[in-house]
Amino acid sequence: MTIATDAELAKWRQGDCVLGEHWFVHRFDLDNPLTDASRAAAAASSDLAETEVAGLVVVSQTCDIVRASKDRSFAEVSPLVEVSPQDLTLIRRKKRPSYAVVPALDSQRLVADLDRTMTVEKPVIARWKRVEGCRTDEEARNFAEALARKRKRFAFPDDFNTLVKRLQARLVEKHGRESDEGRALRALREIRVQATPSWSDANISLMFWFIAYSDNLGRDAAATPSHLEAWLKLVTPTGRFRRIHGQIETLERLRASDYLASDQLDLDHLSSGSD
Repeated sequence: MTIATDAELAKWRQGDCVLGEHWFVHRFDLDNPLTDASRAAAAASSDLAETEVAGLVVVSQTCDIVRASKDRSFAEVSPLVEVSPQDLTLIRRKKRPSYAVVPALDSQRLVADLDRTMTVEKPVIARWKRVEGCRTDEEARNFAEALARKRKRFAFPDDFNTLVKRLQARLVEKHGRESDEGRALRALREIRVQATPSWSDANISLMFWFIAYSDNLGRDAAATPSHLEAWLKLVTPTGRFRRIHGQIETLERLRASDYLASDQLDLDHLSSGSD
């Protein structure tokens, strides 16, 4: 049976999925259930809650999936959830780190919910009907990058979170709009913030890097200096943050040292390390 399991798992890759009626299981505190599923399970005196999902996606690394099951018996999966067209656009742009695009399911608007991960033994996966999630090397790299970002996001200081709340609200509100500003925001691949001399210093200069796609052919119109000025007006120097600057750049023009010295700003949430 182990040989058959390993032979079947040899076909699987990170990002591959199963669709249909499947269930996500999580453990909870019987005295403090937080979700509808856990409250229903608590009523039955069980501390394991099951939630029906549209499918599951394998998030373990491919090298671990194909390892012999006697050496690596487990794999990790996350549930597939349906999102709105607007949210799908944000997830594609890597601005919703709680989720990852599964390219083969893009037309169904099904994405990986990375806030939830479940461990299963490999024979469970071996019985599933495999749906190839990533069809090219680039798609596989993008999926892996989304998984990595979920875990490596920078924990911005609380006073910075307060400082950028108005900017965050503006970006979230305008991103999906059919306006010049909405199109400018959709032309950005990411926003990064650089603190000088460091985030722990008592006197900090902030640099906001608005990084645009280098080739806007087929994309929305690029951001302009007027957009930059409007965005920076929403971030007023206060407390430790004495000076605030911003610039629109592309990856080709941005110095590698500035990229590595800055941290990505997510549209989701800015609380310390949470999403």
